Formats: sequence, structure tokens, C-alpha cells
Amino acid sequence: MTKEEAVEELMYQSGSHEDITSKRWENGFLGQLRPFCGKLNEKNYHLIMKALQVLAPEMEKDFVDKRIISAIMGITHLGRMWAIHPEGMLQSNNLITAEQTAQINDWLTDISYAAFCLLDGAGAEEAFWNYNTN
Repeated sequence: MTKEEAVEELMYQSGSHEDITSKRWENGFLGQLRPFCGKLNEKNYHLIMKALQVLAPEMEKDFVDKRIISAIMGITHLGRMWAIHPEGMLQSNNLITAEQTAQINDWLTDISYAAFCLLDGAGAEEAFWNYNTN
């Protein structure tokens, strides 16, 4: 995966890519939650983590491409608001199980931790330690 492919992947996963007719957009990390069909696609989590690994050198620079930050923030913020928050659309409508809630919370924790570590300069080894042990 190239740098530009990794940026594009994050944009599809976050629903911020302009090609809203693409199955990648519809079935991406946020796309799978709206509307939620009762199933989480683990592949999305791995695609996001792979993209972050590819983008690690870019995220450790003083100036980071706004598309990268926007996509990560969209995934983590909207993912939590829609799937984890008690008043979010999945929780308030009883559309997601406790196990699915725990799973998506774990994924969002890994994603946000990796992004934080890279932006903070802690390095890729620290950023992906939990992901690499799973």
C-alpha cells in the first residue's frame, strides 16, 4: 500500500471520500454502522491499522496532511458517538450487542492510541504494540 492509497483507504473507512457510490465507502468502518446490519466487518479495522502503519512516517512529521487527521478523527469520534455512546443511534435503538460494543470499543481504542503515539513522536513500535500482539 502506497502513502496515497493509505490516505484513500482512511477516507473510505471514515466516509469522507468523495466517491459515495463506492462499495468501499458503503462497507467501510463508518459505512457499516449506518445503517447497521447487525454485523461488524473486522477487515475494516485491519485496513485502518495497515493504513496507519504505512502512514507512520508521515504522521511523525511536523505538518501532517489534513485528510489523514480528519479521517482518523471521523472514525474515532463518530464511531464512538454512533456505536458506543448510550444515546448514539446503535445503543439507543438496541441495534448492537454488548459483545459488538466491546469489540468496536477495542478497535477504536487501538486506532486512536496508534494515531496519538505517531503524532506525539512515540514511534511505530509503541503505536502498534497491542495490534502487533493480537
